[in-house]
Amino acid sequence: MTRKSFRSLLAADGPLILPGAHDALAARLIQRAGFGGYFIGGFGAVGARFGVPDIGLKGLGDISEAVRDILAACELPVLVDADDGYGDVKNVVHTVHTYEKMGAGALFLEDQRWPKRCGHLEGKTVVPVEEHAAKIRAAAGERINPDTFLIARTDARAVSGLDDAMRRAERYLKAGADCIFIEALRSVEELERVGKAFDLQVANPLAGGVSPILRPEEYFRLGFKILPYGIDLILRVTRTMQLALEDMRSGKFERMGTGATLEEYLSVVGFEEWTRIEGSYRAAEAGPGNRGKP
Repeated sequence: MTRKSFRSLLAADGPLILPGAHDALAARLIQRAGFGGYFIGGFGAVGARFGVPDIGLKGLGDISEAVRDILAACELPVLVDADDGYGDVKNVVHTVHTYEKMGAGALFLEDQRWPKRCGHLEGKTVVPVEEHAAKIRAAAGERINPDTFLIARTDARAVSGLDDAMRRAERYLKAGADCIFIEALRSVEELERVGKAFDLQVANPLAGGVSPILRPEEYFRLGFKILPYGIDLILRVTRTMQLALEDMRSGKFERMGTGATLEEYLSVVGFEEWTRIEGSYRAAEAGPGNRGKP
């Protein structure tokens, strides 16, 4: 099956909901649940793979391995968080090419200064607007596939205010971005203002973050099409594992049997298909009458 273009998802009416996949199992579950696409963000990927926070401890070499494994497990169009591109314009182009070759159809590139951090955490700084505009120009001009969808993200709202963030967004669109993403808006009023100013954009309904959490239809009404729910799954998975471990530690095992059944899990990871392949192509066992025969 050929992976559909990310841009094809934008043609459908209504909000585009992109659950965040922190690992390959999550990606397979997202596809089985019937979603049209999904999102891979650093917050979940580095937390699940390395057990560290999203504060710039891992770079392209580490994160791209996680992205590679997730992409291999799921055929849906995917939006990948490419952080700041991990360096200057040549590093940005290398990052874009790396993810394009893996099959990513859309990428974020943000204007935080490295080491970056989750957009809803304190302590962020941003680079000069000219520096990030140059990165966007490089990414747009050098992308392998002209269909690759580039999203310019700015974290300036928390650093220099909404006016500066909106000015930056305009510069990034002129530099070649297909879409803008002003991170960590603080109120419905800010969402309304930004929603009226740009044609196509991203909202980030981050669980526990600083932005208002609205229903997808409300975001869409305000002007936000692309909605990555980047950390919902990993937060729920973390809590479920905590409860299961507490239950084991207590010796009560009261939660035994409350998870997926073995059969359900095997179905998710494709056991039936691998069993079919094994049965179809297994070499015939040599019997007494055919040992040594070609």
